[in-house]
Amino acid sequence: MSKKILVLGAGGNVGRPLVKALIARGESVKAATRSGGGVEGAEGVAFDYADHSTFDAAFADVDRAYVMLPTGYVTISALLLPVVQGLAARGVKIVFQSVFGVDADDSIPYRQVELAVEAAGVPFVILRPNWFADNFHTFWHGGIQQGGISLPAGQGKSSFIDVRDIAESAAAALTRPDFDGQAFNLTGPQALSYAEAATVLGQVIGRPVAYQAIDDASFIATLTAHGVPDEYAHFLASIFHPVREGWTAPVSNAVLTLTGHPARSLQTYALDHAACWTA
Repeated sequence: MSKKILVLGAGGNVGRPLVKALIARGESVKAATRSGGGVEGAEGVAFDYADHSTFDAAFADVDRAYVMLPTGYVTISALLLPVVQGLAARGVKIVFQSVFGVDADDSIPYRQVELAVEAAGVPFVILRPNWFADNFHTFWHGGIQQGGISLPAGQGKSSFIDVRDIAESAAAALTRPDFDGQAFNLTGPQALSYAEAATVLGQVIGRPVAYQAIDDASFIATLTAHGVPDEYAHFLASIFHPVREGWTAPVSNAVLTLTGHPARSLQTYALDHAACWTA
């Protein structure tokens, strides 16, 4: 049996450090991206979730796969279920990157994909990361550079997780059988409101960062004014509802369980990425 690991979204925020972590463990990795270019020294393969003709080449000669959907998509079940089915038909172990809290309601599309993974008849691990700390230097970089962020998060708290911890947790799930059949809620070590997070960032980069709570309509209008499609802007606004309700505040020790080290704090994340805002 092949020992290759397929990583979908290999060029992304989680995929790239995951590929790097797997190669450091001596694993043979196929890095799937839209272009098919290699990532971190791994073999590259072209992959498009919406083009099933790309599946065979990506799925060939692998016995484990990291399945996730990059940002920008709203048709979650339609894109991911065929991937799960195709991998399961080949007997491939699936480590699925889901979303924190979706197990609360089986009608949520990500939960429907989880249920399909659980029923696929192959070894699996489900990872449910909370809000990424890294959003502060990717999606919200421009606002922080200008001194603030405006989001429809109210005063709700989130246990922000560093993508490096997601990647290292995924590497453990892909390379060890003792986590099979389990789901893990991945969080950072502390729940913070966006106002508190802004204070942490400001202290690290040496200038104030303000947080302004706005309503969904204002958020959507800002996104669409910057070219974000209306449907996706509404989707992004909708995922802040759990934040306002306090559903993203729980803290777990899953990173420690999976990796053997505690999850990184938001301050550690900010210190390690300070140059993103100070350059």
